[in-house]
Amino acid sequence: MSNAYRSREGGRIDRRQRLTFTFDGKPYRGYAGDTLASALLANGVHLVGRSFKYHRPRGILAAGPEEPNALVDVSRGEARSTPNLRATQVELYEGLNARSQNRWPTLARDAGAINDTMSPMFAAGFYYKTFMGPRFLGGAKAWTRVFEPVIRRAAGLGKAPSGPDPDRYAVRHAHCDVLVVGAGPAGLAAATAAAATGARVILCDEQHEVGGSLLSERLAFIDRVPALDHVAAQREALARAPNVTILTRTTAFGAFAQNYFGLLQRLTDHLPAPAAGAARERLWQVRAKQVVLATGALERPLVFPDNDRPGIMLAGAGYTYLERYGVRPGQRAVIVGAHDTIYRAALAHHAAGIDIAAILDLRPQPEGPLVTQARQAGLRIDGASTITGTKGRLRVAKVMAGRIDDDGSVANVEQFACDHVLMSAGWTPAVHLFSQARGKLTFDAARQMFLPHTGEGATPGVHAIQCAGACHGVSALDSVIEDGYRAGDTASQRAGRGGRSSSRASAPPPSRSHVEHAPPAGGGMLGAAPHNRNAARVKAFVDFQNDVTAKDIKLATQEGFRSIEHVKRYTTTGMATDQGKTSNMHALAIAAAALGKPLPEVGLTTFRQPYTPISFGAMAGYARGNLFDPVRMTPIHPWAAKRGAVFEDVGNWKRARYFPQGAEDMHAAVARECRITRARVGMFDASTLGKIEVVGPDATRFMDLIYTNAWAKLGLERCRYGVMLNEAGFIMDDGVVARLAEDRFHVTTTTGGAPRVLAHMEDYLQTEFPDWKVWLTSTTEQWAVIALNGPHARAVLQAVAPGLDLSPQRLPHMGATSGAVAGIEARIFRVSFTGELGFEVNVPADYGQHVWEALWAACEAEDGVAYGTEAMHVMRAEKGYIIVGQETDGTVTPDDVGLGWAIGKAKADFVGKRSLTRPDIVKPDRKQLVGLMPADEAITLEEGAQVTESASPEVGSAALGHVTSSYWSEAMGRPIALGLVSAGRAREGTTVHVPMPDGSIAVTVTAPQFYDREGDRLHG
Repeated sequence: MSNAYRSREGGRIDRRQRLTFTFDGKPYRGYAGDTLASALLANGVHLVGRSFKYHRPRGILAAGPEEPNALVDVSRGEARSTPNLRATQVELYEGLNARSQNRWPTLARDAGAINDTMSPMFAAGFYYKTFMGPRFLGGAKAWTRVFEPVIRRAAGLGKAPSGPDPDRYAVRHAHCDVLVVGAGPAGLAAATAAAATGARVILCDEQHEVGGSLLSERLAFIDRVPALDHVAAQREALARAPNVTILTRTTAFGAFAQNYFGLLQRLTDHLPAPAAGAARERLWQVRAKQVVLATGALERPLVFPDNDRPGIMLAGAGYTYLERYGVRPGQRAVIVGAHDTIYRAALAHHAAGIDIAAILDLRPQPEGPLVTQARQAGLRIDGASTITGTKGRLRVAKVMAGRIDDDGSVANVEQFACDHVLMSAGWTPAVHLFSQARGKLTFDAARQMFLPHTGEGATPGVHAIQCAGACHGVSALDSVIEDGYRAGDTASQRAGRGGRSSSRASAPPPSRSHVEHAPPAGGGMLGAAPHNRNAARVKAFVDFQNDVTAKDIKLATQEGFRSIEHVKRYTTTGMATDQGKTSNMHALAIAAAALGKPLPEVGLTTFRQPYTPISFGAMAGYARGNLFDPVRMTPIHPWAAKRGAVFEDVGNWKRARYFPQGAEDMHAAVARECRITRARVGMFDASTLGKIEVVGPDATRFMDLIYTNAWAKLGLERCRYGVMLNEAGFIMDDGVVARLAEDRFHVTTTTGGAPRVLAHMEDYLQTEFPDWKVWLTSTTEQWAVIALNGPHARAVLQAVAPGLDLSPQRLPHMGATSGAVAGIEARIFRVSFTGELGFEVNVPADYGQHVWEALWAACEAEDGVAYGTEAMHVMRAEKGYIIVGQETDGTVTPDDVGLGWAIGKAKADFVGKRSLTRPDIVKPDRKQLVGLMPADEAITLEEGAQVTESASPEVGSAALGHVTSSYWSEAMGRPIALGLVSAGRAREGTTVHVPMPDGSIAVTVTAPQFYDREGDRLHG
C-alpha cells in the first residue's frame, strides 16, 4: 500500500484523509481528491487494462474524459457493478473496489495476448473478408451460423451486470437564459458576466469542482492573484447569486434542436455509502435561450511505433497528475512532441526531481520562452527528433530516438532508458457539442485544428451558441478569460437581459497585466510521425481503444474507400466509447495524406451523442418497474379489481378482460357473459374510448373534411358512425360521433387511436386550414363511459334515471339525449357495439364509479352481468363489426370491409377521397371482409392463419388472405371467424382452406354477419 510516486507536497488532494481501495483484489492507498487513475499512478501502477482486439498491455494515457485505455469495472457488491468507467473520472472513496477488464486469467498474464502475435490476420476489414465464407460452411451464411456467435461472445470490454439495477435515477426539466458548459477559466468568466445582468444561468462542469485547467495551475496568476484564489472567489460569488445554478459532476452529453441540452449529473458515485433511496444520477433536460460552450481542448497523442505501452501518456496529463494530484508518473522520462506543451511538462517534472532523459522535438528549430527556460534548466533538447520505437513488456523501459533529416527520412541516433514517456502532438478544440448542434467547422491550417464557424455562412440557429476559450481556438490564459467575458455578455444580450451597456451590467473584466505560466499557444502536428522501421511490422496506434493503426487507415484508402465515414467504419477508428477524442484528427490527416488531398477536403466524421457514455438507468429515469410505462386506469377500475376482473393492457390502459366466477377459465367466463348479456343485460366499462370535442363555426365542414361521411344534415342529438381515412385512402380510425349543437360534435375514437386522431386533426387545422374557426379538445379522461347492452338495458337505465324519456320514440337507435343518471348530469347515446339494445352513459369521470355502482344495483335486479373486452370482441364479431387494427392493417379501404355505404358520394372532398379511385384500390380481387365457418365445429381457427385456395398449396404460392378474428360463439353455438380474403364477397358459399401444422382446415366463406342480420334486436 505504498505511495512511492506521490510528491511530498502540492496538489489539491487532502493528505489528511487517507483512503484505501482495491484494484484487481490488491489493496492500495490514496487520498481524498484523487481519481482512481491518480491513485494508481501514485502507487506505481501503470498497467491497467488490455486492448480490445490485440489484448496488448495498456496504461493510463490521459487525465480526463478522453481516456481510451483505463476502463475499469467498479462494483459495490454483486448487485451493483458498472463496467467501462474511465479511471480518470472515477473519484476515489473509502473501500472502492475496481477491476481491470478484457483479460483472462490475470491482467499481467492474459491468454488473449496471443492475438497480438496473430495480428497480421486481423488487419482492418478482416471480418468483412474472412467471415463471409468459406463455401463448405455455407458461404455468406457462415457469418450467422459460425462466426457471429463467437465474435459476439468475444466482443466488448467490460461485463454487463446480469441482475436488475438496484439504483434510482432522477429526472429534472429546467429552463434558463444562459447555459454555460464548462467551468474552466472561460466558463467561469462567461457565467460571471451573464449572471451580473440578472440572467438566469446554469453552469455545469463534469469535474467535482469548478476551475477546469486552472486546478492544475499552481503557478498561474490573474491580476497578481493566484489563479486558484481567483477560482475560489468566482465560485463563491456565483454560488451566492440567486439566479445561478452550479452543477458539478455534470456532463453535457448532447446538444439537440433549439438549444435543448442533455446533462447528466452524478450524485452518489463518489460516496462510500450512499443514503438508502438516494438517486445515483440525475438527468437534466435543459432548454436555454442562449448557450456558451467553454468545453476546452483535448490533447493529441503522437503516432509513432509502439506508442501504446503502459507508461506512455499525454504530456498535459503528466502535468495534471503532477500539479493537481501530487503524483510523479515515474522517475525518468523521455518527452517527445511537436508542441510547447512538452516543455511545460518537462519543466514541472524537472522541478519535482524527475530525471528528464531528453526532450525530442519534431520541430527542426524549437524556439520560445518555454524552450529557453528548458535550456536554462540544463535540459537536453533534440530538435528534428522523434521516437522510432519503444521496448518494455508491461511498462515502457526504453525508447529509440531518431533524427529526422531534411528529406523526411529518419536515422537512429540513440536509445534512452526511461520508465515513462510524455508526448504531445498539440491540442484539438472540443467542438463536439457545437457540431451536434449542427454548427459548421473551419480548418485553421496554421494551428492544425478545426474551429467553430459562427460568422457569415454559419448554420441557422448557431447564433444562439457562443464558443469561448480553448474550444474557440483561444489559448493564452488572459485571452481565454477575456473571451469568456465576451461570450457571456453576448449571450446575455441575445437572451434579452442586456449586456455591459445596460443599467445592470457587470463591471468590465479586470486587467490581467501579470500572467505567469500561461497555457501554450496552438500548433502541433497531425498524422503519423516519421520513422525508419519496417512498415509491415510496425504498430503505430491511432485509435488506442479499438486497436486501429496508421497502417489500417492507409489500407482502407488502398481498398478504395474515399469517404472518411467509410474509412471510419472499415477500420472502426473513432467508433469506440471514447468517440475518437484522441484519434479522429490523426485518422483524418493520415487518410488525407494517403489520398493526396488537403485535410479539409477529406471532411469530418459525425460527432454523435453522447459526448461520454451515460448509463441506461439515467436514460430510463423513473420509467422502470411499475413506472416503465404510464398506466391508465378508468374510474371503474377499483370496482372491477374488487370483483376479481382479469385485466389486459390496451395501449397504456388497464381494461377488464373478463370476470371469472368460481373455477371458471376465460372461455367459460366469456361464454357466460355473452349469454347473459344477450338474454338479459350486461354492463361494460367503455371509458377508454377516445373522446374529442370538435367545436366552432367551421366544425361541420371540418368534420366533412376529416371523415368520409356527410355531416351537414345530421340533426341535433343524433349520432352517426364515422370512418376516417389517411391520405392513401386506407382506414385509420372509426367511431360514433354525436352532434350536440350546430357547432359542437362529440367524437369517439378507438382506444388506441385517440392521440393519433387528434394529431391528424390538428395537422390539418394548423398546416392546411389555419384560418378555419375550429377548436379541438381531448376529453378522453374527462368522461367515464358505461355501456348497457341487452333486452333489459332500458329497464336498468330507467331505474336510475326516472326523469328521462328513454322510449324508442324519444330516443331511437343512434339518438342522443342528456339528463340526470343517479343524480349526475350525463350524456346518453343510444348506440351499441354488441348488436343488442344499447346505451352509452357518459358522466364526469369523478362520478364514474358512483354511477356505475348505481347502475350495477339495477343490473343485478335484472339478473344481469358485467362483461369484459373479450366478451365485447365476441359479440361484435357475431355482428360483423370491425375493430381498427384487427380487421384493418393499414391497407384496407372502407369498401374492403363493407363500409362503402359510409362514403359520402356527393361530397366534394375529404381526406383520402382521390386515393379511392386509384387502380389498385378498385381492382376486383382486393381482399374483402368475409365470415369464415370451419366445417369441423370443434375447431376454432387461429387468428393470423393464412387462407388458401387449395388444401395443399404449393410452397411459395400466394395466400388468398388471412384470419383476422376468431372466437367460440355462444350465440351461434359454434366457432366463427372473420377474415380478409381476395375477392371475398364473390366467394360466399364456397370452401377455402386454412393450412395448419396438423393438417388443413376446410372453411366455408359466408357474409361477415352471423347474428341478427336484420338488426331487430339492435333497434329494440
